[in-house]
Amino acid sequence: MRTSPPAGAIAALAPVRARLLRDARADAGALLVAAAGDAEALSRDAEAQAAEILAEARAQGAADAETARRAIRARARRTARARELAARRECWEELSRQVVRGVEELRNSHAYPDLRRRLALRARHLLGPDARIREAPGGGVVGAARGRRVDLSLAALARQALDRHGAELEELWTP
Repeated sequence: MRTSPPAGAIAALAPVRARLLRDARADAGALLVAAAGDAEALSRDAEAQAAEILAEARAQGAADAETARRAIRARARRTARARELAARRECWEELSRQVVRGVEELRNSHAYPDLRRRLALRARHLLGPDARIREAPGGGVVGAARGRRVDLSLAALARQALDRHGAELEELWTP
């Protein structure tokens, strides 16, 4: 149960009540101004932090793009180099085939019997007098003696000549 204050007490407390309300309103206003300032500062900090994060993300994106670009370029260079080497190898193999075919055509010349005789003498010189000498499939000779073998076939001689002059010959198709 509540009792009512005496009639004079309410009037006497009116200035105190008014002062408390003014102070509360002033405190509330100050709190609102401080809260608004804090909110504004937090907003500025958040925007600055967002700008920093965005700048870092852009920098990381640029770095990642540069890394990817370098990897793509390196892969492209390796692919181009592999294609160039493959083309050079094809040129070399075609030159070898043509040279071997051309040298093997010597079998059809009138000078071949003398060439074959000289190759057989060379094989005997390298392997000794008891060497077994036989005709090589594409022309020339192959000799064998005491576990040793010498290939003086026209194809082998042509390939040896190509190998000796390979660097010079490669200039034919090197840019």
